[in-house]
Amino acid sequence: MIRIGVIGAGGIAMGSCRAFAEHPEAEIVAVAEPNGERAAEFALRYDTVTQVVAEPERLLAIDEIDAVYVATPNYLHAPLSAMALQAGKHVLQEKPLALSLEDAAPLAAAARAADTHFMLGMNQRFAAPVQRARQLMQAGRIGRAYHCKAYWRRRAGIPGIGSWFTRKELSGGGALLDLGVHMLDDAFYVLGNFRPRSVSGAIYAEFGNRGLGEGGWGPSARSGRTYDVEDFAAAVIKLDGGATVLLEAAWAMHLDRAGDMNVELYGTEGAIDTYGERLCRRETDGYHIVESPDAGGLAYPHADRMHHFVNVILGREEPCVTLDQALSVQRVLDAIYRSAATGREVILD
Repeated sequence: MIRIGVIGAGGIAMGSCRAFAEHPEAEIVAVAEPNGERAAEFALRYDTVTQVVAEPERLLAIDEIDAVYVATPNYLHAPLSAMALQAGKHVLQEKPLALSLEDAAPLAAAARAADTHFMLGMNQRFAAPVQRARQLMQAGRIGRAYHCKAYWRRRAGIPGIGSWFTRKELSGGGALLDLGVHMLDDAFYVLGNFRPRSVSGAIYAEFGNRGLGEGGWGPSARSGRTYDVEDFAAAVIKLDGGATVLLEAAWAMHLDRAGDMNVELYGTEGAIDTYGERLCRRETDGYHIVESPDAGGLAYPHADRMHHFVNVILGREEPCVTLDQALSVQRVLDAIYRSAATGREVILD
């Protein structure tokens, strides 16, 4: 039985930990949360919790805990994960990896030195459509992929103006670090290419700064109406080998629907509509659009990062999300902000 401690009992932990509770060989035994009401609610929902503390340090000192799930505001991700690794715990951490590549450095060092597992919880990788798209790519069904459009856009999805999400000192950024990170990671993962060469990016704050575009996500407390992050980001990333990725992330923008997300892959022999689960190809008898194309059995039938993390600890699955991949995504996120600030393309080593 893998005994898990949870740091942070906000909205993401409340829902995501259900998968831990459903794993037959995992048990949530402790939670660290400074908000007493929220901590009590978490312990009530997950009744295997026997220890409720306010400080992460107290949770990490509990010997019986094997693994820790870090689900805090972004600015705490890297330092708490490093601390947990140094305490000898396995760590599953929410995205983004850190506020910046520089912020991630101590965590990366701790992860490389640890005898335990560290994994960034990129939940979209485990979604069945993403797994199938990757398998179709690996099977060569669209030939050589040369372009990818990856986007997650919402009409009104700002998670609480004045919450930590919209305060750059606590979040590091807005829609790009909340939604864009998922689509960027999906694109790299499905393409099988985490080798970016250059980045051109732009960011905009056109809604939140006017008090518009709020959504219903998140119970986070608000402090005033601070909004100093972006609600839209766009970038063109050129990869080693010549492929390009066009990335868009929006908390708020004028759309004819509440929101959309997809990873569209274009190759020399066909195209993949990832979340629509369609394969487009020209055959000798004409053009075909195959709905729900057969890609073979899923690599991760549970389609869940929590189950995967427990199975990795148990030695039953190889880690799907590696530290080097997470650092590569962080490097691109940093470059998008840098390009937006300077108005210039950023060349990466």
